Amino acid sequence: MLPTNIGIPGLIIILVVVLLLFGPKKLPELGRATGQTLKQFRDAISGNKSDEGKKEDSK
Repeated sequence: MLPTNIGIPGLIIILVVVLLLFGPKKLPELGRATGQTLKQFRDAISGNKSDEGKKEDSK
């Protein structure tokens, strides 16, 4: 079961845990990698939608 309402205290706890696990030097790298992954995911979803439209047009 996932919590639907984390709130500010929950976010602070998560950020402290991430900081302790990865350290301050790794956080920028982790953020960049997460951003690139999300961008690729969005691009892949957009590409799939446009590919489906092309397949339907050719039928």
